[in-house]
Amino acid sequence: MKSTNTPQYRAVLDRLVAARKANGLSQAELASRLGRPQSYIAKIEIGERRIDIVEFLELARILGVSPASVLEDLG
Repeated sequence: MKSTNTPQYRAVLDRLVAARKANGLSQAELASRLGRPQSYIAKIEIGERRIDIVEFLELARILGVSPASVLEDLG
């Protein structure tokens, strides 16, 4: 089983998407802040592209959320 297909990973992505939307950012705007194309964010959000820990931390920083809060209660 790929880790992108687990309920826990999907929950992380859902929380990141919710944070993006709460900040009023489009995928394109978030991608621009990361210096990436919009498709990069789209692929992350649909689970097609797996993010590593460094990318996760950068996303959390830009979105203004605590990495710990994103990971909280996933077990």
